[in-house]
Amino acid sequence: MTTLSYAVGAADGPMLGETIGANLERTAARVPDAEALVDVPTGRRWTYRELLAEVEAVARGLLARGVAKGDRVGIWAPNCPEWTILQYATAKIGAILVNINPAYRTHELAYVLDQSGVGLLVCAQQLKTSDYRAMVTEVRPDLSDVVFIDSPDWEGLRTRLAPEEDLRAREATLAFDDPINIQYTSGTTGFPKGATLSHHNILNNGYFVAETQGWTEADRVCLPVPFYHCFGMVMGNLGATSHGACMVIPARAFDPAQTLAAVQQERCTVLYGVPTMFIAELALPDFASYDVSSLRTGVMAGSPCPVHVMKRVIADMGMTEVTICYGMTETSPVSTQTGRDDDLERRVSTVGRVGPHLEVKIVDPQTGLVVPRGTAGELCTRGYSVMLGYWRAPDATAEAIDAARWMHTGDLATMDDEGYVNIVGRIKDLVIRGGENVYPREVEEFLYSHPDIVDVQVIGVPDERYGEELMAWVRLRDGAAALTAEAVREFCSGRLAHYKVPRYVKVVDAFPMTVTGKVRKVEMREVSARELGLTMTHL
Repeated sequence: MTTLSYAVGAADGPMLGETIGANLERTAARVPDAEALVDVPTGRRWTYRELLAEVEAVARGLLARGVAKGDRVGIWAPNCPEWTILQYATAKIGAILVNINPAYRTHELAYVLDQSGVGLLVCAQQLKTSDYRAMVTEVRPDLSDVVFIDSPDWEGLRTRLAPEEDLRAREATLAFDDPINIQYTSGTTGFPKGATLSHHNILNNGYFVAETQGWTEADRVCLPVPFYHCFGMVMGNLGATSHGACMVIPARAFDPAQTLAAVQQERCTVLYGVPTMFIAELALPDFASYDVSSLRTGVMAGSPCPVHVMKRVIADMGMTEVTICYGMTETSPVSTQTGRDDDLERRVSTVGRVGPHLEVKIVDPQTGLVVPRGTAGELCTRGYSVMLGYWRAPDATAEAIDAARWMHTGDLATMDDEGYVNIVGRIKDLVIRGGENVYPREVEEFLYSHPDIVDVQVIGVPDERYGEELMAWVRLRDGAAALTAEAVREFCSGRLAHYKVPRYVKVVDAFPMTVTGKVRKVEMREVSARELGLTMTHL
């Protein structure tokens, strides 16, 4: 009998049936003197007792400003303690935190503020060359509804307080299924959509991702990943506070040297990052001079994880229990995760198995039927993690979540006999060359083994004979000689099926990216077709 690509996550423990604020209170009562938050750039530190007091002060400050349950409060800032404090303060009073990407410019800022209906914006004054105050002034000339973090505004927010009984009364009206967070997904075309998430969505997801890594109050978590994204504020912050672990902020924005310095200084046991972050850390000329012996586990996620990078993280960074996570903003975010005790091959070649209390299935995109194990199809997820919907976008919600509450990811995946999932590409990225389906991820993984290639993205470009042909955009290591298409084809010869060998190669310094760090393959195809003198009618 054929086994179908469907799996249910083991439920070793119950879900957390409480609000984020209630969970923080419970942790603070259990480990009041444990260190909760460290800001390396300024040296500021909070125990759990102190963090809860600060969170409640800001919550009462928000109440004093008239913020009601369900009101949207925007946060536009890099990683900083105030970001984390506001995250929990808004949850304490039932306000919906709207996460705004620090890389946004005025056009994007205006869209998000208007689409979400932000009533109060909390933001930094500047980051690197970005003058936030000037951009906010342009978008919102009336600054009465703006609080700048690094100014007297913030001190006023945390000192002009509503009575404590008002906070307790507000908390009594909150339910864990209430919306508490709006995350704007970047998309690669069109305007971003606001995935609306509840306490239940993100608290449980952060908790179970950390559980899979075996966190306790003894763990110290280095978080160079952005808080505006689920990676930072869910898998990082909520994972930590639900376990009594310590959150360590290494810098305002990612810097590989500052990250490793924070790990060394704070004796971090956990390190998070997208693959490019780990690549940058490992590539530091003085990498060996940092003492990272305290590291035990962590997560590599956010984009496909190159096998050779994962192996180096385990071997050279000592992260023997590192895990890979797969997910998307709309699923809070993690759906599958490798285990600490999975063998090396599983941890470097799959995205693990379905998480606790969740279901996944792989379906034929055309028929919607579950495919046999080992067959590629669209990955779908169902369970507590699936978003409430896109904010004020019912049609987009209906396109993503079907009548049975399955979230359709748009990702192509396979599932093996033991339930391990492998992501083979995006449905929109699938290249069909002469009737053969080619998954760019497979070709990319192979090309990573080329000694001169640091990073690679494979796309399809139009071809009159085959419909599509493969093209590889590559970044080369420093000092490498120019790489030709002929050299790449020679490297692939006899090792890849002929129809998987790229016909074209383009050497670049960087890939076109969305503001949230996703590679824009749509733009790569357009640029390539134009430069090659091809038409886009086949794509």
